Amino acid sequence: MTDDRRPVFAANWKMHKGPAATRDYVCEFARLHRPRSDRRVVFFPPAISIEAFHSAAAAADRRDLELGVQDVHTAVDGAHTGAISASMAAEAGATWSLAGHSERRREFGDDDGMVAAKTERILEAGLSPVVCVGETLEERDAGSLRAVLQRQVQTVLARIPAARRGELTWAYEPVWAIGTGRTASPDDASEAHAIVREAVATTAGGDVASAAVILYGGSVKPHNIGELMAASGVDGVLVGGASLDPAEFAAICAGATERER
Repeated sequence: MTDDRRPVFAANWKMHKGPAATRDYVCEFARLHRPRSDRRVVFFPPAISIEAFHSAAAAADRRDLELGVQDVHTAVDGAHTGAISASMAAEAGATWSLAGHSERRREFGDDDGMVAAKTERILEAGLSPVVCVGETLEERDAGSLRAVLQRQVQTVLARIPAARRGELTWAYEPVWAIGTGRTASPDDASEAHAIVREAVATTAGGDVASAAVILYGGSVKPHNIGELMAASGVDGVLVGGASLDPAEFAAICAGATERER
């Protein structure tokens, strides 16, 4: 079980920034955001830019800038053109990986079982998984928020050995708020995070649930980071579009972190 309870500020660049743009970004972000021991900053660039990020962060002597990949395959290796394995990501310098981002679920058909299998591979490779869960607008309007989150969380946990369930970081991303400019209210975020924590408790136990780090993702901006981080149960953020600008993401990373538990 992880005992690092520092808030996490994570940047998911999606399909943006090749190696040259990545090197420029790291240089500028390192200038704008100085190392801080009270929070963790994690980047998820495209796979093609992993090495560029790793080398640029090392050149800037910024070991505090942690690195992850956006996705891995369910297999350890094999004939899977275009895919990367978790062990390859680790060899390239990554220490984190996303699993189950809503865009992977929607565009590539990653169902709950695939997300669970990927999470298992991520742990086996020694990486830290960020497991994304969340409901669509249709599911929310149908009153299925609790059922959807419970199913997504518990399907993953059922595949993970009990001794390792505390190593998972969770990211609640209301699908209706991703890239739309709509943001869940702090109360919405608190409600969903409580459901996620409850689902973890049901399968993994109260100690694992109370220690779990749960991020919020969905149109996070500098102007709303304070209220989101102040929401009960929110342990950090997974930022998409706003993380593409180093100044904007630096402002988010400097956001308030005092919050209720």
